[in-house]
Amino acid sequence: MALISSRPPSLEALSAYAQPRTARGMLDIGTSAGAYLALCVALYLMLRVSPWLVVLLVVPTAGFLVRVFVVFHDCAHGSLLPSKRANTWAGTVLGLLVLTPFRPWRHEHVGHHATSGDLDRRGMGDVETLTVAEYQARSWRGRLAYRLFRHPVVMFGLGPVFAMIIEPRLVARGTPPRLRNSVLATNAALVVIVGALCWLIGWEDFLIVWAPAGLLAGSVGIWLFYVQHQFEDAYWQRHGEWSHAEAALRGSSYLKLPKLLQFFTGNIGLHHVHHLNPRIPNYNLQRAHDANAIFASVPTVSVRAGLRAVKFKLWDEDAGQLVTFTQANLHPATGAHVISLETAVSALQQFVKKGLDNT
Repeated sequence: MALISSRPPSLEALSAYAQPRTARGMLDIGTSAGAYLALCVALYLMLRVSPWLVVLLVVPTAGFLVRVFVVFHDCAHGSLLPSKRANTWAGTVLGLLVLTPFRPWRHEHVGHHATSGDLDRRGMGDVETLTVAEYQARSWRGRLAYRLFRHPVVMFGLGPVFAMIIEPRLVARGTPPRLRNSVLATNAALVVIVGALCWLIGWEDFLIVWAPAGLLAGSVGIWLFYVQHQFEDAYWQRHGEWSHAEAALRGSSYLKLPKLLQFFTGNIGLHHVHHLNPRIPNYNLQRAHDANAIFASVPTVSVRAGLRAVKFKLWDEDAGQLVTFTQANLHPATGAHVISLETAVSALQQFVKKGLDNT
């Protein structure tokens, strides 16, 4: 892959697209939150008509919920609406639909943009990624935990439950009061809203309406976030060699989606443009990409390639690319063998059995 110049395009050229418009921002809210809530009502009404209609409505409902999260994400960057206060209020309300407190998520996501692709500053809103050497230096329990975490069933099956329902409810020790209060206020609001809905329609109907679409949207959202930075020729550098522009242009993928999926995902597949200038609203990303020649050689990922990218697990510093566990095992620089999945499962069974014997 040819190297991309670390010199970003003219800030003046990109700033022309970083001009949010109130009318367009409100349209985004209507075609995300408004459409999602309308489909939730339709799902509830269809419960008494036909279960097949409910099943058919789950997919578009999940699609609009993904779009809600992208619009929420734009609010966190202050790029959806011209007013900072309006973005904060819109993001706070939309956060209730995606079960996420706005201020803490905004804080962490800004950190992600500032550290993406920096091997020495991992852990801010990104998917945990170990180098081959780091993986091999772990104990068998540490390697097992990493293998399980990166397994598709865990990441895309259990991941939405943790990322949407559990993690946003928690307040870490030492969290600044403003961020802590945002979590607590969001939790309290969700208790009231969910409690009222369960009282009005019953908890069984509430779960049928919310859970399938919500968890499907969560799985899609995690995959989108994954493939934006986890592809074979991604960009990772030690801090001394790290460049924000290189991380944006080489370490953020251009996920080419069909127009319908591009609508549901709020153009987030144009992630290279977004990382270079996060102030560009989702509705201007395509125009910015098309108008700037520097984006012509960014990493392009198809849906099929994005699905295949799930197999890449470790960063090989020698090869300068993400590799599978098998590739890491065969690489001459790795030395020690990577444990197989069968060995990992056997070790987990022994670990659980030992724990039960000790209780």
